[in-house]
Amino acid sequence: MSKTVAILGASEKEDRYANKAQKRLMEHGYPVIPVSPMGKSVLGVTGIKTLRDISEPVDTVTLYVGPKNLQPQLADLLALQPRRVIFNPGTEDPAIQQTLADAGIHVVEACTLVLLSIGQFDEA
Repeated sequence: MSKTVAILGASEKEDRYANKAQKRLMEHGYPVIPVSPMGKSVLGVTGIKTLRDISEPVDTVTLYVGPKNLQPQLADLLALQPRRVIFNPGTEDPAIQQTLADAGIHVVEACTLVLLSIGQFDEA
């Protein structure tokens, strides 16, 4: 399976954690898909507007949107069937996490940047 990482809530703004995470993921060799409502390219990678626009297998979705913004995208996330979803600080939602777990998707509450910095991104 591909180790592709979709970044939900991607941002071209360098001060945003989603941007910092994308940069670090790319430095570690992970193929990334920036996903945001505007579908803008981030760090030279073509962006897309919604999870349903992804046509390739995705190993991980790392979240940089709060529960209010994730809820309308939950069906698309379930349909994508990533191996895991990382809930970065501030994105946690027990009901959504349970729904994903019930669908067989591994749920992780962690910071993508920390996982990368301590060498545990693949293990989490």
